[in-house]
Amino acid sequence: MKNKELKILLSAPRGFCAGVERAIEIVEKSIEKYGAPVYVRHEIVHNKFVVDDLKSKGAIFVEELEEIEDKSRPVIFSAHGVPKKIPEDAKNYNMTYVDATCPLVSKVHREAENLYKAGYHLVLIGHENHPEVIGTMGQLPEGSIDLIQNEIEAKKYSSKDKKKIAYVTQTTLSVDDTKEMIEILKGKFPHIREPLKEDICYATTNRQMAVKNIAKKCDLFFIIGSRNSSNSVRLVEVAKKSGCLNSLLIHSESEIPFDLIKDSNTIGISSGASAPEILVDNFIKELKNRFTVSINEVEIIKEDVVFKVPNKLN
Repeated sequence: MKNKELKILLSAPRGFCAGVERAIEIVEKSIEKYGAPVYVRHEIVHNKFVVDDLKSKGAIFVEELEEIEDKSRPVIFSAHGVPKKIPEDAKNYNMTYVDATCPLVSKVHREAENLYKAGYHLVLIGHENHPEVIGTMGQLPEGSIDLIQNEIEAKKYSSKDKKKIAYVTQTTLSVDDTKEMIEILKGKFPHIREPLKEDICYATTNRQMAVKNIAKKCDLFFIIGSRNSSNSVRLVEVAKKSGCLNSLLIHSESEIPFDLIKDSNTIGISSGASAPEILVDNFIKELKNRFTVSINEVEIIKEDVVFKVPNKLN
């Protein structure tokens, strides 16, 4: 099969965003500074490879602070952000904590708080039970923010306060789907207040645009990323909607579908914002073992965003 020629369109930008790089660096620097173990509440980013790598360096992952037996050890909050109650609990336990919340998620938190203080009732567009949504809703008193997950819910939504209503969104949503939900809300509430700057983050937007750009030229599209990674799952949806119906997520337990690949001439590859580039390299290596591969990297925009780690780690 080796002589079968396969053209790869490699989507760029792809992979790690600045928030993910910063979160991983925070865990590594915390281990350097405080020694092992350090605890991390929730997966620091949604990627098994990254989590396993950090475990091997001395990170212990927990879902709740109560699980931490030695409360003299530092705890790190994941890039997705946490409800207000969590830092308060850490203080009550006298724990040292480092907040690795992505600055773009923190921006949404501050926005939600300011709108609430200004007397607005809030709508959050996002996915239930996603840690980022739990974190954003947890910035405000219960009942002051409502979650809308899809167009059906947007159409059904009614708010007692027709005048002072505002929305914020999860940072890793599909740009197009969100746009449709916002249109529905604006139709129902002409005075709805929108964020000054879109909440969907630059990396989510760029990766979706890059996939859209090449999807219709591909017979098959692969997104490297985890099943619980919202932005990776959205990229699969974007590829399908943009003209490549055969789009699949390749996660830690996936078998590479060589039968499908051998019937394809052009395949697209991208990766979610929490997937390290080594996983893309390994995937391409597997393809090179079986096919004659040519790679064309299609970049739509250069990213140069960098977020600094907290001063206490420098």
